[in-house]
Amino acid sequence: MAALEEYVRLEDPNMLIAALCIILKPGIWTVMCRSEYRTRWMTNLFRSKYTACSVMAVTILLMGAVRDSLYMTAMQGQPSLPALHLPVVGYAIAATGSLFVLSSFWRLGWYCTFMGDYFGIHLDERIYSFPFNVLDNPMYWGTTLNFVGTAFVMGSPAGLLLCGLIVVCYKVLLRLEEPFTADIYSKRGLEQKKV
Repeated sequence: MAALEEYVRLEDPNMLIAALCIILKPGIWTVMCRSEYRTRWMTNLFRSKYTACSVMAVTILLMGAVRDSLYMTAMQGQPSLPALHLPVVGYAIAATGSLFVLSSFWRLGWYCTFMGDYFGIHLDERIYSFPFNVLDNPMYWGTTLNFVGTAFVMGSPAGLLLCGLIVVCYKVLLRLEEPFTADIYSKRGLEQKKV
């Protein structure tokens, strides 16, 4: 098999910009949401936790659109590998990913999909039905599957390499997010017992 350098040009500025955006997107929303949780600066600014959370949601969606566009641009500027050009497999993987993303959104609703718990917006109880009974964090892993599927549709080794970066970023994010979210719900449980 040919050397990786033949199929992935790491010096390509589009590749570097896409990688930077992949790293920054979850970092930015994590910092913003944690600072909101501690200070309520967005809630105070917009005078409503629902409006503040919606602004965060739009911010996350816009950052996602930029990241997705940069991912596509990076792949289009890279060589493809015929052995990876598997459109049917790619579409099947992306469809599975979309199923996880859309069903997560359906179960969580607008606010809880977009970090509502950091804004004081909580579900009444934990969700144990699909897709949460299939895997933890189906929104993150479904999104990852969408990127993997796209890489196979395009036959892009560079796309798969960027997918590896996405996995690393989500793993780091979850190591930070899960205990913090558990603490939020633990404090909420104690507050409800006092009432």
